[in-house]
Amino acid sequence: MQRFYHLNMLKFIIPLVLFIVLAVFLALGLRLNPHDIPSPFINKPAPLFSAPKLTAPIEKLSTTDLKGQVWLFNVWASWCVSCRSEHPILNQLAKQQTAVIVGLNYKDDPAAAKNWLDTLGNPYTVSIMDQDGRIGIDWGVYGVPETFVIDKKGVIRYKHTGPVTADDVQNIFLPLIATLQAETL
Repeated sequence: MQRFYHLNMLKFIIPLVLFIVLAVFLALGLRLNPHDIPSPFINKPAPLFSAPKLTAPIEKLSTTDLKGQVWLFNVWASWCVSCRSEHPILNQLAKQQTAVIVGLNYKDDPAAAKNWLDTLGNPYTVSIMDQDGRIGIDWGVYGVPETFVIDKKGVIRYKHTGPVTADDVQNIFLPLIATLQAETL
């Protein structure tokens, strides 16, 4: 009889213990910042690309064209709601002219992208097209928007996942850009 009682108790205790363990892992996971997705590309050379410019598709831009400059690589799309929220911030950053801002128009219709920039302003020194998403894959893009900071040697120094905020510009981007601009090749 006592053995039956112990087996019955185990039926309830095992699921309860499993539930508690899962609840602990969930609670720990909820405390993580989804914007802190690590990138394996930090402090490594930026993946090479050569892509057509959004406003002049017969012309191409490549990573070699950007050597010797500090530049931001902002992955965006006209269909992206979060991109719309960061866009005024990028327009303000572009006015400061602290670094070249290259846009990667990701999996988007070129006409919609051009219209979006005409309507909301164009913060990009140049924007290139990635209609099939290949460049995004090479850069390890999880989604849009994402912004990378690349130094004069073509090395990725920072990756920001999600929309850039005014605080991000003041506390992360501008100090990092200033440091990288001061470095010599």
